[in-house]
Formats: sequence, structure tokens, C-alpha cells
Amino acid sequence: MSVTRTGEPETAVGPDPHRWWALVVIALAQLMVVLDATIVNIALPSAQRALGMSDGNRQWVITAYTLAFGGLLLLGGRIADLVGRKRTFVIGLIGFAVASGLGGAATTSGMLFGARALQGAFAALLAPSALSLLTTTFTDPKERGKAFGIYGALAGSGAAIGFIVGGLLTEYLNWRWCLYVNIPIAVIAVFGAFGLLRDRPGHRNVRLDVPGAVLGCGGLVAIVYGVSEANSRGWSDPLVLGLITGGIALLAVFVWWQSRAPSPLLPLHIVKDRNRAGCFLTMGLAIIGMFGVFLFMTYYLQVILGYSPVKTGLAFLPLTVAIIIGSTQISARLLPRVAPRMLMVPGMLLAAGGVAMFTRLTVESDYAGELLPGLMLMGLGMGLTFMPVFATATAGVAPQDAGVTSATVNTSQQVGGSIGTALLNTIATTASTAYITAHLRNPAQKALIVKEGVVHGYTVAIWWATAIMLMAALVAGLMVTAKAPKHAMSDAAVPESVA
Repeated sequence: MSVTRTGEPETAVGPDPHRWWALVVIALAQLMVVLDATIVNIALPSAQRALGMSDGNRQWVITAYTLAFGGLLLLGGRIADLVGRKRTFVIGLIGFAVASGLGGAATTSGMLFGARALQGAFAALLAPSALSLLTTTFTDPKERGKAFGIYGALAGSGAAIGFIVGGLLTEYLNWRWCLYVNIPIAVIAVFGAFGLLRDRPGHRNVRLDVPGAVLGCGGLVAIVYGVSEANSRGWSDPLVLGLITGGIALLAVFVWWQSRAPSPLLPLHIVKDRNRAGCFLTMGLAIIGMFGVFLFMTYYLQVILGYSPVKTGLAFLPLTVAIIIGSTQISARLLPRVAPRMLMVPGMLLAAGGVAMFTRLTVESDYAGELLPGLMLMGLGMGLTFMPVFATATAGVAPQDAGVTSATVNTSQQVGGSIGTALLNTIATTASTAYITAHLRNPAQKALIVKEGVVHGYTVAIWWATAIMLMAALVAGLMVTAKAPKHAMSDAAVPESVA
């Protein structure tokens, strides 16, 4: 297989014979990154007791990871373009494993928070390099559809799998293994990367845009941090308003700078493309709703229905299966023949319908009759959506922009997850407090009223999640106008070959 190193178009280059094994390596790494966004959720009460965290500080176990991940993804994508995706992928794996070991061995809450932030920073290197390697490894439209179907299934179901694994590890070992488990996965992936992944060297003409990195990452971190703090401080708090306003201002300056920078961190032509912008927005809105539901369902199952950590994790299994079916058996088979929005719009409508079913929850709801149908509908809809979003957002990208485009897809996920968790949790808490205040007249009924108030808060926030998912369907329908891949291939840019 002949490959040029000069950036010129290549001819008569066959597919990588190891591409499906390469997919296994990439999928392992992606699963590890996605798992860590949720795997510690069920373990959090145990970690809080062990390290003496306050209720106000415990959120940083989650937030430190998502802030570092979402805030540094664009820079990670550019680094992948500069030094090479395979090299960045391996560095990210090793760093993630080391950070996981530090977190598992943490003796103070500050040490755990720092390790989680370090995990997020290395995940910001790992995730975009993984997706761009996938983009350049699979060039045949039919195989590309299958590969992205598997990748989309992992991206969508990884969070749910995290709940299952977190419950098992917490109940049968201890909370520290929710972090230690990353080490053997990373070791296997590193050896697989050296033996199976192929990539061209980094593009020497790519330069890191340091001012852009500071403005972009700073703006994202400020907004996500501000929304996170709104959970405890309230939306009118001066710090919250200052962080969100300052973050928006930084992002506005970032956009201005990107139009003038000699080597922009995020070339504006990437987000000016209607289809890519539609995919980024659809992904962000979908994840806002999904992560909010994950949060409420976890607390509802454990606190209201009294499920154990393992039983709670297993309760999410039908959601995971539905996402995999929707992504690999439906979207992957149909995408070569139909326009992406013909999958994305029905997918988001199905997901919104499933989420809306949770608005009927009470303190005595039945899992099989009331929760299971909603979880399966939501999972099927997400599976239909994720795969065409990933495939469409990265299709036809110039080789030197593959890393940053992949990073932007992941950024929309992480920022959406962070904002969704904080935003919907604040709505739920406010609604619960108002309900309890209005109904608590007889002290003898306090326990029941509190439970009813908590569930009422969940249902109010879930209505908001439903509306956000419907908005995602609208965005996909109006903005994503790409044709079916088999009709667009003749006009698409020639993908970069693997070395």
C-alpha cells in the first residue's frame, strides 16, 4: 500500500487490512472516556464518606472532569493535527491511566478533584484523536457506516454502561475501583495502538493558536462552571451571573479572534458549514436532555424506590441495548440510502416521547410498566440520532482539520452534559422546594411530602428535557440538509489515507 507524505492526493490505495481490529482499539479508548463521565456517579456517596467531602464540594468529582474535558477539547484536537493522531492517542491513553491511578489512590478530596481534572485533560487529547483516526481509517461508505454505527452506539450507551459498571464495582469491591478499572483498559489499548493503528505524521504547517485556546477554553469553562454553581447559589447570584456573562464575552472575543488569527484554533469554515453546525447543535441539545434524565433516574431509583447500586445500574441496561440497536441495526443500515435528517429527526422525536413518559412518575411508580417503556424509547431514539450526527459532522473534512472537527463534536457532548446536569438539576431543586413549602402543613406527613416534592421536581425538569429534545429535532430538520452518503460521495473530498 503506497502512501505519499507530501499531502498530495493518492491513487490506488487499498483499505487498511487491520481496520476492524483498529476499530476495537479505538472503541476501547472511546468507551473508557465516555464511561468516566458517569461511572463515579453511583460511587459518589461512598467516596464522599471515605474522604470527608462536604455536600457543597462533592459535585467537583463530576464537574472537574467535564470542565477539563469540554474546555480543552478544541486544543486537544489541534494538538492531534500538529503532532499526529496516533501519537496523541497513545499519550492520551497513558496520561488517562496515570490520572486514574492517582484518583483511585486519593487520600483527600482535593487529590481526587485534581485527579479527575487531570483525567479530563488527557481525555481531551484522547477523544478527538480517536474519532479522527476512525474517520481516516474507514473510507468505504458501507464500512464507514458500520464503523460509525459501533462508535455512535458506544458514545450513546457508554454513559449508561458507566452506571452498571459503577454499581457492580461499588457494591462488590469499593468506589476506588471505578477509577482503577481504567488502567487495564488503557494498557490493552496502548499495545493495540502500537500494533494496529496507522497514521500519517503530524501536519508541520499546523500551529497552536495560544490566544484562541485561552479565549475558547476560558469561555467554555466559565459558562459551565457558572451553570454548575447555579445549582447551589441560584441564578441571580453575582458570581453565577458574572461567570456566565464573562464566559459569553470570552467566546464572542474568541469568534472575533478566529476570523483574524493566522492559525486559528477553530477555523470558522468548519462551523459555518450548515450541516456541521446543525450536527453540533443537535448533539449538544440531545445530550442536555439525556444527562439530565440519567441524573434524575439514578436518584429516583436509589432514593425513592430504594434500589441498590447494582440494581440501579442494571435498570439502565434496556436503555443501553436500545441505543446499540438503534445505532448499529437501524441507522448504520439506512444511512447510506437516506438523508441524515431522516434518521435524526425521528430519532429525537422518539427520544422526546420516551422522556415525556417520565413526567408521570410518582413515589410508587412501577419499573416495568412506567419506567421501562420510556427508557427503551429514549434509547432507540438516541441510537438513531448519534450515528448520523458523528458521520455527517466529520464527512468531507480536509485532513488538516480532521482533529479539530472531531474535537468540536466531542465538545458539544461534554458541554451539553455539563450544562444539562446543572441546568435541569437547578430546575428540579427549585420546583421541589416550592412544592414542599406549599404542601407541608402536617409535620406527621413530612417524609411523604418530601418524597412527593422531590419527584415533582424531577417531573418539572423532565418536561424541560422533553422540550430541549424537541428543539434538537427541529434543529436537525431545518439545518442538516446533507444527502445520503452514497449520493454525496462523488462530490466529497478524498479522505486521507492511512500509512
